[in-house]
Amino acid sequence: MYSYNMTLLIICPLVFCAGFVDAVAGGGGIISLPAYIFAGMPIHMAYGTNKFANGIGTFAASIKFLSSGNIKIKPALISAIGAIIGSWFGTQLVLLLDEKYLQYCLIIILPIVAIFLLFNRKIGVENNEKKVEHRKIYLVAGIIGLVIGAYDGFFGPGTGTFLVLAFTSFLGFNLITASGNAKIVNLASNFAALIAYILNGKVLFMIGIPAAICASLGNYLGAHFAIKSGAKIIKPIIILVIIMLFGKVIDAILFTSS
Repeated sequence: MYSYNMTLLIICPLVFCAGFVDAVAGGGGIISLPAYIFAGMPIHMAYGTNKFANGIGTFAASIKFLSSGNIKIKPALISAIGAIIGSWFGTQLVLLLDEKYLQYCLIIILPIVAIFLLFNRKIGVENNEKKVEHRKIYLVAGIIGLVIGAYDGFFGPGTGTFLVLAFTSFLGFNLITASGNAKIVNLASNFAALIAYILNGKVLFMIGIPAAICASLGNYLGAHFAIKSGAKIIKPIIILVIIMLFGKVIDAILFTSS
């Protein structure tokens, strides 16, 4: 069993890195959640503590994006409401369907998305919001939140990355604005899940508070670099997250079939 100091030594650097990645392109949970489990925390406690630290970290990134003017408040809030509703439906869907079907779909979808990003250099570089009629922006934003929120409730990993891609592809936001809006949606879904974990005593605050500080630092720095460097840093990290998510899905399929 690890000591308290050793546990922090394992978790905090990885949570910092996860926060940085999450602020830039989403998907930080692919790094942070395994860190808690590797440190020896029980699975449900790891999930709850991870939500606590990530939620505070996401708040720090949201403040940075908001203060820089890179969040469109109304579409972000509508997407957040849609995500909360979608997440509830997603959790109900888990009771009806085996998540392996979604995993098989992701094995096909993720490489296609990565190739699309690699060969479409102009995506997310400039705002293309005029392609979407102003009155339809809110409807599309709500649908994005609903659909990806359902994915989050059903499966989860890479939700932030899919939000960034959706805001860029369907609403024409540049990658910086898309990342900022994704933070608001993630913040809403994290908060909703966190309440449940706290009420059920599944947050280890002795670990969660130091982890939250590291997550906040990582998120703040990640948001700073994203705003400063734009698509030049965001797109490569999105591709990296997609590769990590692809590896996670493959591992999950092999684990369940063994």
